[in-house]
Amino acid sequence: MYIEQLYTNCLAEAAYYIESDGQAAIIDPIRETEPYLELASKRGATIKYIFETHFHADFVSGHIDLSKKTGALIIYGPMAETKYEVLNALDGQIFVLGKLKIKTLHTPGHTPESSCYLLFDENGKEHALFSGDTLFVGDVGRPDLLDGKISREDLASMMYDSLNNKIKTLADDVMVYPGHGPGSACGKNIGKETCSTIGEQKKFNYALKVSSREHFIEEVTNGILPPPRYFFEDARINKDGYDSVDTVVLKNNRSLNLSQFEEAIQQGALVLDNRTADDFEKGFIPGSINIGLNGQYAIWTGTLIKIQQPLVLVTEPGNEHESILRLARVGYENVLGYLNGGIASWRKDLDVVKSIQPDAIKQEVKNGAKVVDVRKPGEWSIGHVKDATFLSLANMPDNLNTLDKSKNYLVHCGGGYRSMTAISLMKREGFKNLKNIYGGFGAMINTGLEIVTQDEPVGV
Repeated sequence: MYIEQLYTNCLAEAAYYIESDGQAAIIDPIRETEPYLELASKRGATIKYIFETHFHADFVSGHIDLSKKTGALIIYGPMAETKYEVLNALDGQIFVLGKLKIKTLHTPGHTPESSCYLLFDENGKEHALFSGDTLFVGDVGRPDLLDGKISREDLASMMYDSLNNKIKTLADDVMVYPGHGPGSACGKNIGKETCSTIGEQKKFNYALKVSSREHFIEEVTNGILPPPRYFFEDARINKDGYDSVDTVVLKNNRSLNLSQFEEAIQQGALVLDNRTADDFEKGFIPGSINIGLNGQYAIWTGTLIKIQQPLVLVTEPGNEHESILRLARVGYENVLGYLNGGIASWRKDLDVVKSIQPDAIKQEVKNGAKVVDVRKPGEWSIGHVKDATFLSLANMPDNLNTLDKSKNYLVHCGGGYRSMTAISLMKREGFKNLKNIYGGFGAMINTGLEIVTQDEPVGV
């Protein structure tokens, strides 16, 4: 028996490779097929099954392309309706993989079709649960992604039954391999680890310790942030099917000279600059949005930019293919190309961002500047600067009208990645008096600023 977790940090997503006696199964593959094909080839195995735990909303799965290239069967749990050929497994149905067995556990709650897959080892012992978005480390899947078709309360009630009747009954030593890790918007507060055991989750996961259905529904539905704007479109793509990622990347990987790049902007394309915050602040094309390739680039693009928006890219030379591929992973296929030569090819004036050290904040505030905190509500609730304004980056596109363009703002996040994105959004909307705080909140807490802690997040 061989199991490998293939973790994609940009998506905070975990896919899995399982192998026995030369037969392999893939669970929840990301869109490009190379990692799975290469691993199977390296190990001399044939991919027999592709298991999908549910219709993913946060990325486009690679199941269709992988099936076409290998002939492997795509398997969903019950209630999954697609426009392409799959096998809808019955609850409890068992699949043989070499000397192993994989049992389907229908666990509705995150979505109606959500299913987990229970792996039995060569001796018939329960070994591991591939829990998809039903069970995370320290959390469970959010029950609000059906766009009103089923209420979040009804889905949470289904999840209560799934957890108590299917998950908590497993032995404590069964491994838990979830579909996501920290940073994913598919849960409220996913833990740092990317695997665990049933026993550990019974001890420490709040959702497995709640004793009543009513209390569980309240706990799971309370404090859920609005889903990123691309989630519903990606779920539709995964249900209906898609073009090959190879075709998409080939089409979008176009080198644009300066005149072609400018023409695309004039026709409505948005400039997405994925250089680091340190490079972006030194000079960028006016109106650009900065989402660094060195962070959760795909997730933040999907959160802040509409999926239909035409894009042109500014990247560090050599990062063009990676930039386009990561966007395709989340269904962003309307990329018109990239500026050949990067920012050095831009011949017009560049805009800049001024950054200050945290120890300069007190004087700036005395001079009338206002601190704006763009972190997540959970981060804000743990601690924030007294009298700061809270406006989380995820909610910024729809709430910038709550800020005054005539005021001076000092913008910060946790470390500097998100604050530069926030400033680029604000500049694009006409804010002029902006400064970034180097090091974010992590550096600010050691400057003598008054820090407030509270139990509940406030603001948006």
